[in-house]
Amino acid sequence: MPQTTIEKIATRYAVGLRPGQRAHAGDFLAIRPKHVMTHDNTGAVIPKFREIGAASIYDPKQPVFAIDHDIQNQTPENLGKYAKIEKFAREQGIDYYPPGRGIAHQVMVEEGYATPGALVVGSDSHSNLYGGVCALGTPVVRTDAAAIWATGQTWWQVPEQARVTLQGRLRPGVVGKDVIIALCGLFNNDEVLNCAVEFHGEGVASLSMDQRLTIANMTTEWGALAGVFPFDETLRDFLLERAAFFAQRGDATPRYTRADVERWWADRAAIAPDEGAHYSRELTLDLAQVTPHVAGPNEVKSITPLPEIEARRVKVDRAYLMSCVNARLEDLAQAAEVLRGKKVAEHVTFYLAAASSQVQEQAERLGYWKDLTDAGAEVLPPGCGACIGLGRGTLEPGEVGISATNRNFEGRMGSREALCYLASPVVVAASALRGYICAPEAHAPGKIDVRCEFRKRSRGATAEAPILEGFPSRVEGRILYLPKDNLNTDGIYGKDVTYRDDITREQQGRYAMLNYDPKFQEIAQGGDVIVGGRNFGTGSSREQAATALASRGIGLVIAASFNQTYARNAFNNGFIVIECPDLTDAMAEMFAQRAEAGERTIAGPRLTVDYARSVATLEGGREFSFPALSPVAQELVIAGGAEAVTKAALARAAAG
Repeated sequence: MPQTTIEKIATRYAVGLRPGQRAHAGDFLAIRPKHVMTHDNTGAVIPKFREIGAASIYDPKQPVFAIDHDIQNQTPENLGKYAKIEKFAREQGIDYYPPGRGIAHQVMVEEGYATPGALVVGSDSHSNLYGGVCALGTPVVRTDAAAIWATGQTWWQVPEQARVTLQGRLRPGVVGKDVIIALCGLFNNDEVLNCAVEFHGEGVASLSMDQRLTIANMTTEWGALAGVFPFDETLRDFLLERAAFFAQRGDATPRYTRADVERWWADRAAIAPDEGAHYSRELTLDLAQVTPHVAGPNEVKSITPLPEIEARRVKVDRAYLMSCVNARLEDLAQAAEVLRGKKVAEHVTFYLAAASSQVQEQAERLGYWKDLTDAGAEVLPPGCGACIGLGRGTLEPGEVGISATNRNFEGRMGSREALCYLASPVVVAASALRGYICAPEAHAPGKIDVRCEFRKRSRGATAEAPILEGFPSRVEGRILYLPKDNLNTDGIYGKDVTYRDDITREQQGRYAMLNYDPKFQEIAQGGDVIVGGRNFGTGSSREQAATALASRGIGLVIAASFNQTYARNAFNNGFIVIECPDLTDAMAEMFAQRAEAGERTIAGPRLTVDYARSVATLEGGREFSFPALSPVAQELVIAGGAEAVTKAALARAAAG
């Protein structure tokens, strides 16, 4: 059967396939990725690694540690955590990048860890960025990271794949951020939810590497598990430039050389999609029709054409040029061109942080950095910072922010009572200059024609999964209905506690849902069953968004659909999540008036979940079917999570 690029890469890195066996969408695989990246959350992975009984890293060349999230935090506790991470890296022989070197994803590309045809995972949801260099970059969770450290591998289900055909060329003044904002807003009905996206078409050739990295990065916000660009001349030239940099720097053992790049280039057909490869959906976007849009407020998938929002003269208090999506050299150059010789509006605070120290050095050498600082930009260190609501510059109640970051969820970048919009670097710079959301030049509004076709592939009938010994046959509890699609992990477990390693799993429950609804804690009871909307658990890969609900006593979560990374986190921690869109729709109808009145946590009727029949039954007898839980999912729940499974595997290996 023909394969896509993603299926070919998955086959390369699968462990235990039969001779001649190829990976395809839907297959459960054991995978051994080329690299696994962790950042500040390394501090939480280390105890997991030790708790499963591991003493040494399986392959010290596989993990990469890059500290980037809370680097402005100079408290003894945080500095102590960083010191422990560095000590562990030194003891285990792991590559370590200290605070100030840059955002982990940028470092992974700059330092040559992400390469064409490689499977590179990261314990961070924006690991999709590696797809910009034709790597299969996808997020895993902290439990997976510990398992990979200990055994070199983890499990992965090959997702459905979407082919996005890009036609034409971008108009002057339109950039990669405009492309991905348009895709998020125009295809905002879960068209690519939990898919791996491949970009193809003649329009790809016109996109720069920085633009590709931007688009790949924000396929996460679009709902995809990966966003992969092809290996073409533009990427080849980029890799040759990096190889020359490694040689000039005098790296004793560079991660790749010019000869490596030319060898990969000669063999690029090995990772190109086969003719007739199956994509479950095919989407088309004409780049020539893309115009600047702004996402928000506080929603990525709600977009407004720039001319329309400019006419409203939405006043901004803070502007942000930073993050792993838009703080590379091209972004800084474009913003500098807008601001050169000018000053930002008196009432606006404009924050600037490069994606890495290398990017900042380049920008300083070329004069872009001076243009931006002369205009009034306040410099922050190369890291995540305000993008995730940590350190200086976070939004205060009642303020409005315009940001070149990748997320603007309610409360993520500061107060829940603030508003945040997303836009391209040039729009951020122009808005900082004039004091309201605008572009540096006029853009005529226009209709963007897009197409999406869904295609089914027959793989034969799938037998229902039996209930394994030790798995509960049924549970019962009161429904807590959360009337919110795209409920994000920032809402479930807030930024203020995500990187506090002193909070135990038993304590996490007291912080659950506070950013989504402060009333949740007083309403929730032990044994409740949460019923959510579509794409539940979107956003960050933070593990606590699942474990905090279990800690609070929630029995399980049922939703119309889940972000796959959230579902992975749940089952990796022995917590059950089930997709049942009909039940979600029934709750939406039952509680429509209360939801419209602004209630965010609604106590509902009792529900019985029969796993043996794959049926959920409301009080009164109304039944709703859901897909049977796979044996893999059941085994994880029975064991109490992936840590226990890995611990047992290590014990078996030690016993011979």
